[in-house]
Amino acid sequence: MNNQTFYIHEKLVEDCIKGNSKAQFKLYQQYAKAMFNLAYRFVNNREDAEDILQETFTDCFRSIGSFRFESTIGAWIKATLINHCINHLKKRKIDLQYYDTVPEPAGEDEEETEFNISEIFRGIEKLPDGYRIILTLYLLEGYDHSEISQILGISESTSKSQYSRAKDKLRRMLKNKRYG
Repeated sequence: MNNQTFYIHEKLVEDCIKGNSKAQFKLYQQYAKAMFNLAYRFVNNREDAEDILQETFTDCFRSIGSFRFESTIGAWIKATLINHCINHLKKRKIDLQYYDTVPEPAGEDEEETEFNISEIFRGIEKLPDGYRIILTLYLLEGYDHSEISQILGISESTSKSQYSRAKDKLRRMLKNKRYG
């Protein structure tokens, strides 16, 4: 990504820094839906995701003067949102369980099965928090395992193994639902 990409919303950000409420609303409109979807995938609760979204944008607008155009404004907002989601989960004292073993399914076929997007997202919602968060960060948000390990405070190998186990569990859940 070249530096010009980081400046795509430069005027809009500068107007937000000046406190222009119309610019803030425009920035909110551009990113709110995607950020809500990400928050929802993390916390798995509509009301909590809405609260986190509002807290995120409030914090971003409060501290937008510290934005240095070293990344896109969307990436900066996303990083803030992810931190809010993780803090929310910690406040709720949700234990992000990382499993050492996953039971092997008996006699499972290795053939690939196609599932529609809504089935997959419903399956992701049912994963344990630790699995869901790592799967979301890696598969849906494009973070690598090194970044995930830093975000969640776990080792890179834990991130990799939990991602693999999350995929396996999701695959089994989807197959059991369809053919169960």
